[in-house]
Amino acid sequence: MNQLAVIGNIETARMLSADLKNLILYGVIPLMCLIFVVVVGFKTRAAGPTILSVILAAMVWWGAANMDLLSDKTGEDVTQYDNGVKPAGTGQAP
Repeated sequence: MNQLAVIGNIETARMLSADLKNLILYGVIPLMCLIFVVVVGFKTRAAGPTILSVILAAMVWWGAANMDLLSDKTGEDVTQYDNGVKPAGTGQAP
């Protein structure tokens, strides 16, 4: 195989992975959240658990849609607490 074919295959795989990510993010996760809410609603036949399932499904959906934001925030927190000072209880001096 020549180098251009390999580069083309890598680019195709990258585009397929992006399409798969979008399919999961905008198709599978909302569908699973909807199924979760419907199943809880039919099994319990009560307003309280159904409303709670809607809230939990919305939290999951929001978290999946905002992974970049959550990733950046987690990275900031790790950097803030990892500024050269060892956490207490590690047995090592700073």
